[in-house]
Amino acid sequence: MTAESRHIKASAATTVAPPRSRPLSAGTAHATRTSSPVEAEVLRLRTLMEKGQFAAALAGAEALLERVPENRDVLYLIAVNRRYLNRIPEALAALERCARLHPGYSRLYQERGHCYIAARNPGPALEAYLAAVRINPALPASWNAIQVLFRSAGRSDDTRNAAAHLAELERLPAPVVTATGLFADGEIHAAEHVIREFLLSNPDHVEGMRLLAQIGMKLEIYDDPEFLLESVLVFAPGYHAARYEYVQALLARHKSQKALEEARVLLDHEPENRNYRTIYATACVALGSYDEALAVYRKLLDEAPRAAGLHLSIAHALKTVGLQSEAVESYRAAAAAAPGYGDAYWSLANLKTYRFTDAELEEMHRHAALETTTPVDRYHLCFALGKALEDRGEYRRSFEFYERGNELKLKELRFGLEPIERTARAQISLCTRPFFAARAGFGCPQPDPIFIVGLPRAGSTLLEQILASHSKVEGTLELSDIPRLVNTLQGRVYDESNPPYPGVLASLDAAHCARLGEIYLADTQIYRTGRPFFIDKMPNNFRHIGLIHLILPNAKIIDARRDPMACCFSNFKQLFASGQEFTYGLDNIARYYRCYVELMDHWNEALPGKILRVNHEDVVEDLDANVCRILEFCGLEFEPACLEFYKTERKVRTASSEQVRRPIFKEGVDQWRKFEPWLEPLKTALGTNRRDNDAFRHDDDAFQQASCGNDT
Repeated sequence: MTAESRHIKASAATTVAPPRSRPLSAGTAHATRTSSPVEAEVLRLRTLMEKGQFAAALAGAEALLERVPENRDVLYLIAVNRRYLNRIPEALAALERCARLHPGYSRLYQERGHCYIAARNPGPALEAYLAAVRINPALPASWNAIQVLFRSAGRSDDTRNAAAHLAELERLPAPVVTATGLFADGEIHAAEHVIREFLLSNPDHVEGMRLLAQIGMKLEIYDDPEFLLESVLVFAPGYHAARYEYVQALLARHKSQKALEEARVLLDHEPENRNYRTIYATACVALGSYDEALAVYRKLLDEAPRAAGLHLSIAHALKTVGLQSEAVESYRAAAAAAPGYGDAYWSLANLKTYRFTDAELEEMHRHAALETTTPVDRYHLCFALGKALEDRGEYRRSFEFYERGNELKLKELRFGLEPIERTARAQISLCTRPFFAARAGFGCPQPDPIFIVGLPRAGSTLLEQILASHSKVEGTLELSDIPRLVNTLQGRVYDESNPPYPGVLASLDAAHCARLGEIYLADTQIYRTGRPFFIDKMPNNFRHIGLIHLILPNAKIIDARRDPMACCFSNFKQLFASGQEFTYGLDNIARYYRCYVELMDHWNEALPGKILRVNHEDVVEDLDANVCRILEFCGLEFEPACLEFYKTERKVRTASSEQVRRPIFKEGVDQWRKFEPWLEPLKTALGTNRRDNDAFRHDDDAFQQASCGNDT
């Protein structure tokens, strides 16, 4: 073993930072957690059951169910105690109700198997146990029952397979099995607690590290899973399941080239594996290799024509390259393959130009109302219905569905604005004019990047399309390289109450800043084809303009601004594929917008002349003058293609992909006013910020004087 391997082995478990949204210190096992009254009562009833007091436990659980009628653990307790009391039909009824509400809970299927065994009904019992282990493979009782049932049926191969699974569970340490089961049933923090405690004394346990990485992925803390899985592959380079998860972690961190290389390793091992081929195609998409990705997706679809997810992936790729009619057909095929598939309907709505038929609208309404519809499908359907009804002029009902979609989405997020606001205040305090003056000459001098920052839905895709129509400018993606540099500066040990960033900026010397700028340019090279300039359109980079200026002082920065009410409401209507958690809920959006305005005002004061502010309404009103103004700021000569941006063929991934393939239109500028009766809370929350665009537009003399310098 190399010295590097020994270091990883010694530190892999203990140096992993815990989820950053929770108040833990690195290396600790868990946070102190206070049980709710319901949880305390469930624990009391479970204790009664373990003592054999089934009638008392059942009576207590049935009383508790009146208070919490959808609680998974209470329904499960009722079913188990009814079985112990030999009330099998009633136990199965409780399990059926639990399955409607919590279809992903493995133990309800195991308990269903136990009920059927008690009723001497082996066929349904086997089916139930198999359903349980498909969700949660760490159920020894289910595997033992499966083994017995297969043996009784004379199915020798299946018996050996079940025995092998059972032997594997018996080989693993009990805490790993327990944590795996908790994780499979959605008890993420309990699983994290168990596996962290285990890893403190077993830091080189491969399965333990892999499970902690899976937990990190679930919690969207992607740097830790990458590190853990990298460590696993040092110990077990032939562990292909871990390598597959490593590719997923790399893609989540936007390390697309490395992900592609690792996916090729998997394909070299097993070229026909569908999961490996699919993730290889996903890596191709991440790198913009759509022809290669589509070829792989279509071959997979030939082998499984009813695979709804493949239809969706193909449609996304077709939309990105501008083949809208083909994309529509693929989205429809996805919906047909999986009725109630919310993502397919939302993807159609997200084209912005698609209009639903009466039959499609009826189908969406029906599935949105079904109890069996999953929360994820439900909120996708709500956003799609909001858009469909908006297009039909039914604004009150449209708003109701948008509002419901926001509520459902917000429930699944662990989001708070406080860390963002705290970091913004720290930026304002640290990154002053004297701070930057003392660091004049720092950074990499290359002028290649053009950053477009702001809020989503503020017109940044239009600005990108205009600039990318210029012969010297490369349109790329919403690149994650600046946020990734921020994560690097944060370090692995993270204290949310006293984060290293942005304070760490004060400690960077000229050489370090230059090196960070060079790293950024090197890492983004994969997205370029040789043009001298390129666009990074990650909107949230407005929070890191201080860092950008320190490492790339000659980069151009454009602030894409839109009327506050229009921008905030447009975000409220938008369901993002990932990230942008601030957009769910009018209050969250307004708070984030206020933070954005305050920080941008600071950057304009600390770095005068560094940032060009471009208002979407101005671009719509006078395209020619604003195109000239943008090109002049970027040091680019005028080219007519920038005015005919909609003719430029390029890949566009954002929600505005179809809109920027058409000439400028004014219909959407004041679309929010159709919903004005329900937006008073947003107006109030925005306060004076909702008038900032008008003030800027009247005061900006430079805009009034903008000219291309010719008559073109």
